[in-house]
Amino acid sequence: MASVARSFSRIASQTAPRSSCSSTLRTATTFNARRALARQTFQPSSRRGYASGSSGGSSTTPYILGILGLAGAGGAYFYFNNGGLTQLKEGSSGESRGVFTPSKDDYQKVYNLIASRLEEKDDYDDGSYGPVIVRLAWHCSGTYDKDTNTGGSNGATMRFAPEGDHGANAGLKAARDFLEPVKQKFPWITYSDLWTLAGVCAIQEMQGPVVPWRPGRTDRDVTMCTPDGRLPDGAKEQSHLRAIFGRMGFDDREIVALSGAHALGRCHTDRSGFDGPWSFSPTVVSNDYFRLLLGEKWSFKKWDGPKQYQDVATKSLMMLPTDMALIKDKEFRKHVERYAKDDQAFFSEFRDVLVKLLELGVPFQSKPEDRMSLKPTTSE
Repeated sequence: MASVARSFSRIASQTAPRSSCSSTLRTATTFNARRALARQTFQPSSRRGYASGSSGGSSTTPYILGILGLAGAGGAYFYFNNGGLTQLKEGSSGESRGVFTPSKDDYQKVYNLIASRLEEKDDYDDGSYGPVIVRLAWHCSGTYDKDTNTGGSNGATMRFAPEGDHGANAGLKAARDFLEPVKQKFPWITYSDLWTLAGVCAIQEMQGPVVPWRPGRTDRDVTMCTPDGRLPDGAKEQSHLRAIFGRMGFDDREIVALSGAHALGRCHTDRSGFDGPWSFSPTVVSNDYFRLLLGEKWSFKKWDGPKQYQDVATKSLMMLPTDMALIKDKEFRKHVERYAKDDQAFFSEFRDVLVKLLELGVPFQSKPEDRMSLKPTTSE
């Protein structure tokens, strides 16, 4: 049903001035010093690549922590993106083209590839990887702690076992693996930027609002993994929600707006322990989550799993204790009621709070007005 709804909804609706990366090595001392620097820079980084599983394998995309001068017969050189050394770039005939600064058009190409994969790869839940991509973007950002200025999307530290193995991140290997071919196609983009851009893409391609986004995140190593327990626990209630989201700097209205993402996707017994979708159209962004919370009757599900609710009418939908907390709590409920009545209000406020979430803790060199709105392929 969700796949049909998604399909029906869709039917209805590089360059700076040339700079030399090589330098003349005038003495053996200088040469040896630079060779030592290169060795010190590359060797500790050999294990700091993409890892979708819990094991720490070697990487084909090492972190480069210093600026290295290289000379090559073909004029190849390394270029920089937002302070991070990322990838070799050559012209079509092998000539050096200068320092590459990705433009909006370059990011649109990344977006388009993600969108095309979302369209083509329909062998995941309810026919779309979209919801799990949104969850990846959400979980890599939702670890931020405003008091210590740690965590957040800057770093993509979920690549490493300590964070990737956190219970709240179970199942996100599927999302990371889904995006790996995109990273291979566009190696200049950091994982941190890729994951958040993919979240924006998934929201837009599932009929959600256009979400402004900007690059500038860098990838970090395993030492920057965040401690477990920073993401919401669906088995708890309003005090827990305020503690978790308050740590990130969100108020009651923003907590409810972000919770609207539960219109998407479903829970799995082999991941969270819970089971089922929140809405009848789990691959379409809508205000259905709020309408169903208020409009349906809910009762405890009788089963051997953790405490969760199911709709009385069809017994096919579920809500978590954290979801029900939004209508039990007076301050939360007034926002639920407002979003249930006005989908445009929800879209507008969800867009704004999602932008905030994806940027938490990121030391951007750009300004908020530099955010870009990338074109959804569904509008073509």
